[in-house]
Amino acid sequence: MKTAQLQMERHNVTKVGWLRAAVLGANDGILSTTSIVIGVAAASIGRTTVILSAVAGLTAGALSMAAGEYVSVSSQADTEKADLEREKEELEEMPEVEHEELTQIYQDRGLSRNLAVQVAAELMQHDALQAHARDELGINEITAAKPIQAAFASFASFLSGAVLPLFVAIFAPIDAMVYYQYGFAIVFLMILGAISARTGGSSILKGVLRIAFWGTCAMAVTALVGYIFDKKIS
Repeated sequence: MKTAQLQMERHNVTKVGWLRAAVLGANDGILSTTSIVIGVAAASIGRTTVILSAVAGLTAGALSMAAGEYVSVSSQADTEKADLEREKEELEEMPEVEHEELTQIYQDRGLSRNLAVQVAAELMQHDALQAHARDELGINEITAAKPIQAAFASFASFLSGAVLPLFVAIFAPIDAMVYYQYGFAIVFLMILGAISARTGGSSILKGVLRIAFWGTCAMAVTALVGYIFDKKIS
């Protein structure tokens, strides 16, 4: 019974990879696109330009997020691959030294010397490279870099977030566009903050307040820039 319970146990840390990319993308999609539209709308420009600014922000942002995430995670993957190759060579050339390294790691974690030696030997006999990748390099199936997956998740999540202010730009009254964009964006951001906090197992209130505060700051600055620009050219 206890074994079955342990097998069914789930931890929030297993969600960190995709949750980070999804939340970052959707949050950026809502916030950056809304900020662009608010800045343009605050300059008292017509609906067509406002919609075009939303479409431009959506397109450029989604592609930028995907490309940036792919390059970043690919660099991580290259580093991990290089480290694993070097570790593989060291395991072939000096297995005793590598065994001692693993032993010392387990001792530092609280095992006795004799037990650490035994654990290191058995794990290296089972899969030496995997043991060193996990315990010496910190590389495992949860943290391993997946560039294409990360790029697609960022693209899709940014797009899903940016579509929301685009709809507002299309249907909201043009003379109150700034207020509609801010109001809907804050609602969207708060919902996103609550969902991400709930999924990650953290405080929902803290997540909602944090995203609402910084979202308000970003949109207020862009509205101010648009207002100042409008006054300068009027």
